[in-house]
Amino acid sequence: MTAQTLAQKLIARASHRPEVAVDEIVTCAVDLAMFHDSSGPRRLKPMLEKLGAKIWDKSKVVLVMDHYVPEEDDDSRRILKIARDWAFDQQLPNVYDSIGICHVVLPQKGHLRPGMFCVGGDSHSPTGGAFGAYMFGIGSTEMLGVVVTGEIWVRTPSTVAMDWSGRLSVGVTAKDMMLHMIGQFGTNGANYGAVEFTGAAVSALSMQERMTLSNMSAELGAQVGLIAPDQTTVDYLASVGVDEPIDLDYWRTDDNAQREIRSFDADSLSPMVAAPHSPDNVHSVDEMHGTPVQVAYIGACTGAKLDDLRAAACVLKGQRVDSGVRLMVAPATLRDQQDAQDEGIMDILIDAGAQVFATSCGACSGYGNALKGATNVISSTARNFKGRMGSAETQVYLASPYTVAASALAGRIADPRIMLAEGRQ
Repeated sequence: MTAQTLAQKLIARASHRPEVAVDEIVTCAVDLAMFHDSSGPRRLKPMLEKLGAKIWDKSKVVLVMDHYVPEEDDDSRRILKIARDWAFDQQLPNVYDSIGICHVVLPQKGHLRPGMFCVGGDSHSPTGGAFGAYMFGIGSTEMLGVVVTGEIWVRTPSTVAMDWSGRLSVGVTAKDMMLHMIGQFGTNGANYGAVEFTGAAVSALSMQERMTLSNMSAELGAQVGLIAPDQTTVDYLASVGVDEPIDLDYWRTDDNAQREIRSFDADSLSPMVAAPHSPDNVHSVDEMHGTPVQVAYIGACTGAKLDDLRAAACVLKGQRVDSGVRLMVAPATLRDQQDAQDEGIMDILIDAGAQVFATSCGACSGYGNALKGATNVISSTARNFKGRMGSAETQVYLASPYTVAASALAGRIADPRIMLAEGRQ
């Protein structure tokens, strides 16, 4: 039998084959199909009615209302009514309304586990790869095919291993790792490929930090961003009620499998910033130091999970944001917000001057609390394309929650390591 990458093993299982070759096109059975209020019912409902078709397996469908919540206008109310009415009519068993962002809700509700083959109606669906699942984003037409048949074809991708040795220093995160890689290889650097994150630095990350890596594999152009499961994965899944046995020895890339390996040193990595208007316009924080900011945003599936809120609180504890800065915090899910509240993190953020917003996609996608005018924004989100967060005049800089928090205090882009060091003295 030919040595297989993790991506090949996942596709082979889904296509009911012992192995698959790179570039081979196969039809895969889908274990889970996720869509949200924007990508799902309002698009699928009329097409299903036109075809006279039904959902192949309702237990494998997950609907999350996260984009247009809370309702800010008539369009939002209309879209959410379509989603809620359709979910009721279809009697869907897995519906999550206004409790958080789909990519973070899925694992918190125990829907993901190693070995699964999943699709999502959102470009950041590769987040599921952090759990050893093959998960990627598709459009509404392909989703229609999946919802009706339970299958989708894929071309087996080649794999690029992003191998990180060493260990991240204090104030440096998975977000900095991703910005560094995107800056090196560009937003099409792994076009349709499978990216697998490996090495000691990756193994040392928490599950939520691993999710950041897989999430932003989309900004590398990859179809999937995979991390082989380990004890950290098992422990997280157990914490959300998933206690099925996992074959950790199998769900990994074989030693002799063909793949490209790119090596990085976590020890030497510094905080990174992506300047307008692309995630690959990346510079070290030192190069961007002093750039004034008027808004600091901690939000989105990429940058507002519990670990991200903890990072921001480490910088902000006992401090107040600059008088010229608006600090906006939109936790990724209600669970993350409640856990942060229980740990005292939300109080730290609020005492520092943060405004707390709904657990939804919010300003990241320009739906809720969209930004206006010629404003400099530093954000923990994944994308900074022109107009992404609202006005086309807004200049968005991407960074880790540590760097966003430090910049909110300084009123300009700042190195969080300096403030963290001062706080320890």
